[in-house]
Amino acid sequence: MASDTAVDLRVERRPKLSEIVVAAIRKQLQAGEIQPGQKLPTEGQLTETFGVSRTVIREALAKLAADGLVEPRQGAGVFVTEHISTAFGALAAEMGSKDSIALNVLEVRLAIEIESAGLAAIRRNAAQEAAIQEAFFEFERLLLNSEPTGPADLAFHRAIASATNNPFYVEMLDVLGRRAIPCDVTSPWSTEIAQSDAYQRGLQREHLVILNAISAGDAEAAREAMRAHLGASQQRYRERLHARQVFYADSVKAAATE
Repeated sequence: MASDTAVDLRVERRPKLSEIVVAAIRKQLQAGEIQPGQKLPTEGQLTETFGVSRTVIREALAKLAADGLVEPRQGAGVFVTEHISTAFGALAAEMGSKDSIALNVLEVRLAIEIESAGLAAIRRNAAQEAAIQEAFFEFERLLLNSEPTGPADLAFHRAIASATNNPFYVEMLDVLGRRAIPCDVTSPWSTEIAQSDAYQRGLQREHLVILNAISAGDAEAAREAMRAHLGASQQRYRERLHARQVFYADSVKAAATE
């Protein structure tokens, strides 16, 4: 009986309709059937092609945009991103929403963003520093209004990457897109904890340390602040994985005693 219970706990979730649409379009991108810069069919055409509602299509397009694979253009439609790393973006998007993948993403961000913070402290100009500050205060505004802070969070990190004056730092961060920001409600790793005021207040305190170091022109302090910020996120995900493991073990043990 205990083994039967364990099997039931491992039943896989059926994919949502929007996820099926996303997977199909992503496959076309990887196969080269849809080229960078090409316009996607209209919502109506996609609705007819996939036999789903416009709501499902909009949700799918939002996910593809969050992954950096497509971009909406006002009054013109939705286009495949003209990006030399589109294939890499498609691969990253295909990896799913497991916590273990979130840890992989954070590991990549550590490799990129620690050095970008240090270079930003040295190379930034006045306009670039202002952009970092503006993203910081936009995060604060959204937080005070209880609105999703993910876009401002990503803008903060992207502004730092831009301040390196090396476009490849920006490009690598753009590949990850909003998936890199767990407190964003569109992120596949978003949780109620990640979206809580206390959690995001902690993120903002960490952001302030990074901002202060860059503003002071202290490259080593900026690197260390970014390392601490992303390292803390890694630790939070490790703790989440461990908690899920303990919960599963306790559930199996409880079922065995019934």
